[in-house]
Amino acid sequence: MTTPLIELLDVSRRYGSEPPALEDASLSVRAGEAVAVLGPSGSGKSTLLNLVAGLDRPDSGTVTVDGLRVDRLGEAGAARYRRARIGMVFQFFNLLDDLSVADNVALPARLTGLGRRESRNRAAELLESLGIARHAGAFPSRLSGGERQRVAVARALMNRPALLLADEPTGALDSASGEEVSRLLRELNADGQTILVVTHDLALAESCTRRTVRLADGRITSDTSTENGRLVPFSTSGTATESGSVR
Repeated sequence: MTTPLIELLDVSRRYGSEPPALEDASLSVRAGEAVAVLGPSGSGKSTLLNLVAGLDRPDSGTVTVDGLRVDRLGEAGAARYRRARIGMVFQFFNLLDDLSVADNVALPARLTGLGRRESRNRAAELLESLGIARHAGAFPSRLSGGERQRVAVARALMNRPALLLADEPTGALDSASGEEVSRLLRELNADGQTILVVTHDLALAESCTRRTVRLADGRITSDTSTENGRLVPFSTSGTATESGSVR
């Protein structure tokens, strides 16, 4: 077996006197997988995403991504980790309205020290591959929601991340634009991109991933993958388990 790209072991996170936002959660994701973390508001989805992204730290347990112990990183180390190893796509795009589309996409590379010409060339390649090259000189406010999310995906891919994190990526979109973004995520995964999608939308989870992890009250309640059109319990070996138990 290969080393998981993402591995959470017995992770818990509590905020003040509130019930645990995440409790004893263990999750492994292999390189090349597309996994959806599904659950209602307050189930722990955002907490899990923030821990994987290095935006938060667990109270107990370990978080390892691409061989790096993310839970041990300080603020500067976590910022470097996010720039170099992961890309993030948000519900409301988080684009800078005073920068052109091309400059928004190129920004992550500029922050890592890549020259202006090289970063602009890489941005142009991504915009072309995602079908929005014609908008390179436009400002985000001039684009539709689906187009802005494509720009956000291009920006997330700028530094060739090992992992793409998507937080409710279709939540602010109409149904047609949402289907477009879902199709884009499927295509990226088919090309080998590892994707972790956090959503409350079952249709999105079923559309762009083949494995669904469900959360409720901070605990993982199920972990299922799709085989031959049916859901089966997922095991860390990547095969169905007869007992249906979830690690």
